[in-house]
Amino acid sequence: MPACMKPEPIHPARIAFNADGVPCAPDFGDVYHATAGALVQAEHVFLRGNGLPGRWAGRERFVVLETGFGLGNNFLATWAAWRADPQRCERLVFVSVEKHPLSQDDLRRALAASTLPELAAQLLDAWPLLTPNLHLRDFDAGRVQLLLAFGDVAHMLPELQLQADALYLDGFAPARNAAMWTPDVLKRLARLAAPGATAATWSVARSVCDGLTSNGFVVERVPGFAGRHEMTVARFAPRYTAPSPAAFRAPPVGPREALVLGGGLAGCAAAWALSLQGWTSTVLDRQPAPAMETSGNLAGLMHGIFNAPDSLHARWFRAAALHTHTWAAPAVAAGRVGGRLDGLLRLDAGLNDDTGLQAAQLACARVGLPAAYVQPLSRGDAIQTSGLPLPSGGWRYGQAGWLSPSDWCAELLARAGPLAGWRGDSAVARLRRIGAGWQALDGTGRVLAEAPVLVLAHALGARSVWPDGLAPLPLAAVRGQTTLWPGDAQPAVLPRLPLSGQGYALRLADGRLLLGATTQVNDADPALRTADHRHNLSRAVQLGVLGNGAEALDDAPLARLGGRVGWRATLPDRLPVIGPPVDALALANARAGRRRLDALRHQPRWHEAGHGLYVFSGLASRGLTSAALGARVLAAWISGAPFPVENSLRDALDPARFGPPG
Repeated sequence: MPACMKPEPIHPARIAFNADGVPCAPDFGDVYHATAGALVQAEHVFLRGNGLPGRWAGRERFVVLETGFGLGNNFLATWAAWRADPQRCERLVFVSVEKHPLSQDDLRRALAASTLPELAAQLLDAWPLLTPNLHLRDFDAGRVQLLLAFGDVAHMLPELQLQADALYLDGFAPARNAAMWTPDVLKRLARLAAPGATAATWSVARSVCDGLTSNGFVVERVPGFAGRHEMTVARFAPRYTAPSPAAFRAPPVGPREALVLGGGLAGCAAAWALSLQGWTSTVLDRQPAPAMETSGNLAGLMHGIFNAPDSLHARWFRAAALHTHTWAAPAVAAGRVGGRLDGLLRLDAGLNDDTGLQAAQLACARVGLPAAYVQPLSRGDAIQTSGLPLPSGGWRYGQAGWLSPSDWCAELLARAGPLAGWRGDSAVARLRRIGAGWQALDGTGRVLAEAPVLVLAHALGARSVWPDGLAPLPLAAVRGQTTLWPGDAQPAVLPRLPLSGQGYALRLADGRLLLGATTQVNDADPALRTADHRHNLSRAVQLGVLGNGAEALDDAPLARLGGRVGWRATLPDRLPVIGPPVDALALANARAGRRRLDALRHQPRWHEAGHGLYVFSGLASRGLTSAALGARVLAAWISGAPFPVENSLRDALDPARFGPPG
């Protein structure tokens, strides 16, 4: 893990109210806003101080970066001003760093008397679990995006990739919370500022003004608010601006159109995420309908993982699972997507005794994860939770469960609406570069579709059309077979929630059990195999869903078992690959010239020359968990929006991680 990223447990803010009813922070000895009112303070200091709403007029995207989310009043005031402005920007992105976020209950208390009750209610409903992550929330059909960075500002700012148009500097007073105003923090803020960005704060402390000035801001004092004679405003006008790293140089300005190859989870999610950035997509697939290949399984698990220390894998799958739950849970509740997202149990033999359970509880506490996300259970508690005679305790994931992949794909395309076009029965045989765009051609050379930007989201299919000159990806095909246990051949007890461990078992809505799945590398056999069914059944016995071991296997209705075979696209590190591939020739030339390219972001990419090609693959067996957030990362690469994950996570997904050694 990079030294700049040190995830720490999130300690919620304590809140109190003074005699005037103003919310206070006892741990800092300061108030959250002036007695005159939070919203009027936000309008005077931060909106007017940054020339808003006028400065966002006619913009495609306007990004606000705030230090100190507090009660969220600055966000609510900015959102309300955006809504009320007929000349508003197309999309408002509000990024806020907060080390001590409020619990949902305390935030509800603090906003109970808000003069923006509708917006406050939406914020409360969307309030995330307090985990050390970035949390992306969408409002007004995605045209207002809130990105909450929970953690210490000194650790989180280096993990952000964005260009801020306005800075809201709103930590508690420098004398009471010096960590929010250090020279390093102000330097990091300047790194994230777009050319011509503005900044505003109620503080006029000498250290703040000098820090802004030394980092390229032109500072002035203007009339303050509520008894403060002055406040500080600033404009970013550095003498020198370093060029953007190669990885983040956007394609030439042109139509916001993308061609997406693949109609499975990755492709459908890509079209949806691009639509949230105002991009149109054409999705091509060789099948007549979405999700007919590996994404065509009846169901699949959706959950995070946990380990201590908090590894990149754990952080990615936690962030991805929480994001998927945010979007999928309402669709499941409404009946549009088959599934259940009210919990999953992953068995762990290490939780069979008090020693193992106590160690697990301490590990959770060190990482700082709430029980609503993950909780270790003893064997007795796991048995009570599942209703099965389990062999061990396990980890209960709260915002997890199972989904129907085909339903989820349909939901994502439906959410993209008219911005996503579907083209089935369109097998792409090769690609052709034309001018400022790409063409996809079939086996006869007929052009199926074209667009300025191309996304390879068709899993293993990317290998067959991979353009010459790109650094290769080590994608491998892994065969998996599932087993479908008939509904009229019930085991003694059905699981109350999905189970996983060595294999998995989940109960479908119609009472059948889905069991799986096998893992066979470089196995191209498409036929269902009895031996693989027996393998899945033996693991189901270990999970406790088929009763008495050998007897259950002997009595299994093998002739009536259903199932499905599919191939997962996997990578050696078991993480997805998302972003612009590396230009292998340019990289070799750079290295021949003895240029150091240690950082992934400096490795040359095709989109630097306007090629506009991206890859989104390697979701393996965790596509239902990874697709939604992975697609948001992809859309950030393509559109230039702020990245919804930390830089260290984005780098862990970057195609450049597989670049040539040296």
